[in-house]
Amino acid sequence: MANLRKRLDKIIPKIKEEKFIQGRGLGNEISFYVFDYEPEHELIVRDYIIHIKKEFSHEGSNRKIIEFDLFKVLIEIAKEKRIFERIFQMEEKQGKDALFKAMTNFAKPEIFLHKIKEQIQDHNVVFITGVGKVYPFVRSHNILNNLQEVLDRIPVIMFFPGKYDGLSLRLFDRFKDDNYYRAFRLVD
Repeated sequence: MANLRKRLDKIIPKIKEEKFIQGRGLGNEISFYVFDYEPEHELIVRDYIIHIKKEFSHEGSNRKIIEFDLFKVLIEIAKEKRIFERIFQMEEKQGKDALFKAMTNFAKPEIFLHKIKEQIQDHNVVFITGVGKVYPFVRSHNILNNLQEVLDRIPVIMFFPGKYDGLSLRLFDRFKDDNYYRAFRLVD
């Protein structure tokens, strides 16, 4: 827990760095970061995200953070497509397998990207949260892979309940999400 606190306390200084906004490295790689943490610390991390956003919410701040909770975006999409109410009936009548198939058919990364692009406006830092809440309907590596087409100049931090070793994502430290090597660990 003490180690988590130390790592969390490094996030705000990291976001304040000019190189954070401008891109990282000589090759000006995309500024995608993963902050991984033990899943049992989810509520601590959620509270700290609120703290981070407050830190930069003052007038004159040159960091404008927008958070996309993938679960909330999924619910928003389901309501817009007028299927939200039917989700529960589908699971009850047709079972979990039918629900899974239906959800993965409409929860495509492109739909999430459209939502993000639509709402980004003048924000210059993106937080992706809710990764664990949308599993298995939405996979984090799919979001990151597709997001780079939309946000190649805006730093993105994905808060990830699991392990990221710089090559692969392991959700809840149990499920291999897939290889993703274009993101940097935000803090070690």
